[in-house]
Amino acid sequence: MKKTKLKGLDLEIFEETLANGLKVILLPYENKKNYFISYATKFGSTITEFKPVDSKRNIKVPTGIAHFLEHKMFEQENGEDPFTFFSKSGTGANASTSFDNTQYICYGTKNFNENLNYLLNFVNSPYFTAQNVEKEKGIIIEELKMYLDIPDFKLENKLRENLYQKNSRRIDIGGTIEDVEQITKEDLYNCYNNFYAPNNMFIIIGGKFNIEEALEVIKESVSSKEKVKLPKVKDIKEPLKVTKKEESFEADINIAKLAYGVKVPINDISITNKVELDLYLSMLVALVFGSSSEFRERMRNKKLINSLYTQKETIPDYKVFYILASSEDIDLLLKEIKHEFENFTLDQESFERMKKVWIANEVRMTDSVDSYISNLYDDIIGYDKVITNRIDLIRKMKFSKLQKLVKELDFSNYSIVKMVPKEK
Repeated sequence: MKKTKLKGLDLEIFEETLANGLKVILLPYENKKNYFISYATKFGSTITEFKPVDSKRNIKVPTGIAHFLEHKMFEQENGEDPFTFFSKSGTGANASTSFDNTQYICYGTKNFNENLNYLLNFVNSPYFTAQNVEKEKGIIIEELKMYLDIPDFKLENKLRENLYQKNSRRIDIGGTIEDVEQITKEDLYNCYNNFYAPNNMFIIIGGKFNIEEALEVIKESVSSKEKVKLPKVKDIKEPLKVTKKEESFEADINIAKLAYGVKVPINDISITNKVELDLYLSMLVALVFGSSSEFRERMRNKKLINSLYTQKETIPDYKVFYILASSEDIDLLLKEIKHEFENFTLDQESFERMKKVWIANEVRMTDSVDSYISNLYDDIIGYDKVITNRIDLIRKMKFSKLQKLVKELDFSNYSIVKMVPKEK
C-alpha cells in the first residue's frame, strides 16, 4: 500500500489499487472519533449512450437513468432496507448522483467494519424487477416535479439548456419525466454491469479506523467482482456558440433572479496542467466576483444584490462559469456584470492575500473529516488521482501567470436567463 504525506498538512494518505481495479484511498485520523465512507462509480447522468466491448452497436438509455439506478440500489432482494440497518448503530447513510458520478456514503462513530462491509455488499448486489422498477417511477417523477417548482433549480436548468447545444448537461440529472417513464430493468442492468465495475469505481475512507482491518474488509467484500473492459462512451462534441443568448420568463417569486453563464474554450491556452489551470481559474473568479472582491463591495453599496454566488464546471474543450444572483434591479445588475467581464482589473496584493486565505482554508478543512473526504473525492473525479501537494501548488502560483492567462480567455460565449416576478 502506497503511503504519501499530504504536504503542508499533518496527515498521511494510503492508496492501493486492487487486482480487480478498485481504487482504495484511506485517510486515517488519530484525533477523531468519527469516520466517513464514500463508495463511488464514475457513472453519472451525462452517460446515456455507450458501446459495450462485446457489442457491435451502441446502447442508448433514457436520460435520468443514473439517478434512477442510485434509487434502486437501496432495494435489496431480502427486503431489508439499508437505511434501517445503518440506523441501528446510529450511522447515517445517503447517496447522490451528479453529472459524472454516483456515490453511496455512510458515516458514524460505531460498528465501522460492519457498516463498511454492508455498504460495499448492498452496492455490489443489484436487485431489479419489472415490478420494483415500475413502482419507483412514480416516486422519482414526483421528485422531479417537486424540483421543477423550486425557482433556483428552474433557473439553473434553463441556463444549462440555453448554454449547451449538445452536451448532456443541458438535461437535468434526474432526466425528463417522459424518459423516466421509459426506463426498464434491462436498462438498469445494462448500466450497472457496464459502469459499476471495480475498475470504474473507488472507495475513500477518512476518520478513526484501523487501516489493515479496513483493507481486509474491502478485499473480502469485493473479491467476487471482476475487472471488466469498460464500454466506449459516445463522444459528444460541444460547439462553441451557445444555444440561446438571452431569455426571460415569469415565475411566482418576489425578487427577480439572474443566471449568467460563460462557455470558455481552453484547448489553446498556455496552462496545460489540469490542476494548475483550475487553481488559476478559481483564483480569477474569487478575485473578480468573490465575497471580498471590489465588484461585490460595489454591488453591496449600490444595494444591487440580495444574493450572488458563482460556480465552475468542466466539460471537454471548455470551462464553464456561472453567476446566479437575485436583485431588485436585475437589468442594472446584468449591466454591471457584463461591464466587469469586459473591464476587470487584478492587483498583486489581492492575489497574494487570496493565496494565504486558500492555504489557511486547506489546513482548516482537515478538521472536518467529511469535508476533506469530499475534497479528495473531487480530486478523483476531476483528475483521477489525489492531489497531495495542493498547498505547494498554491504557494507557487504567480501573478504574472494569471495575467497571461486572462489575456488568453474568451468570455464572449455567454447566455443570460432572467426570472422575473409575475405581474399582479
